[in-house]
Amino acid sequence: MADETIQPHITTLDYDGRCFNVSCRVAFDGIEYVGRLYFADESWDDAGLPDRGALPGRTREEALAMARRLTPQDMLLRYRRALAEKRRFIGLRKATDEILGKIRYLNQVAISMRAGMLDSEGAAAEIDLTESQLHEIIERLRAFAGHEG
Repeated sequence: MADETIQPHITTLDYDGRCFNVSCRVAFDGIEYVGRLYFADESWDDAGLPDRGALPGRTREEALAMARRLTPQDMLLRYRRALAEKRRFIGLRKATDEILGKIRYLNQVAISMRAGMLDSEGAAAEIDLTESQLHEIIERLRAFAGHEG
């Protein structure tokens, strides 16, 4: 069953001299409707900063009702949590994604070799090259660890 995601406005939050529009993105995950709050400054051109907490419901309306029942203090605490969990270590994240991509590729080469789609010699050379690339990425991790941006 296809189900569209909706993101209606819930309230506004005034914090530290700024005004944030709070919306709740609701999507059906195959079992229940799950709402997530998003906090967006009026000057931002994206959906905003997501809260990692879920607001589950049996219907869209139930998930939205949960969001609307949150007090201003609850909204403030959820905004602070969202701000604290914002990805800040972009270089480290990019290197981690690169490592995962190489590992997936390594696995695909091995699967293709076992299925007879690649010859053993060619696959071994590709595995050696990928392993070498993984080592290079790992050596760069130290430079990214602890550095924001």
